[in-house]
Amino acid sequence: MFKSKVFIMVVAILIAITLILTAAFVLLNYMDKSSQNLQEQAQNSAREVKAPKKLTPDQVKENTTVMKDILTNLAGSSKFVKVSIAFELENKKAKDEFDKLDSKMKAIVVQTLADMTPEQVSGSKGFDNLTSTLMNKMNPFLSLGKLNQILVTDIVIQ
Repeated sequence: MFKSKVFIMVVAILIAITLILTAAFVLLNYMDKSSQNLQEQAQNSAREVKAPKKLTPDQVKENTTVMKDILTNLAGSSKFVKVSIAFELENKKAKDEFDKLDSKMKAIVVQTLADMTPEQVSGSKGFDNLTSTLMNKMNPFLSLGKLNQILVTDIVIQ
């Protein structure tokens, strides 16, 4: 009788282990296929992104607008920043639209800077952070084109 109970217990444990391993194998295969699908989707969307067409220097100058001497306090300190920024737009229509939205765009710059600390604005990483944040906030307001590039042309933090 004792051997029979031990035998049944061993068989039950082996069946449980087999079921667990089968479930793990099926789940692993499903996750792997899902991961491959996500990678394929990311690669396809990256292929669809078009690089902005190369503009001549005259076109760049024609499609660029500058905001000079924007002054605001920085977050979390008694420091302030004075900055000038050049906005290169995709085409002349986008530049005209941007110029018409000048007050809104300047408010976005001031608000973005006021939310940043001196450390977040300093250095090349700070410039990248600032310009990418501005681009993400400003592009939705433009319907006739988009911002190609934002350049910090002058900055003083004091």
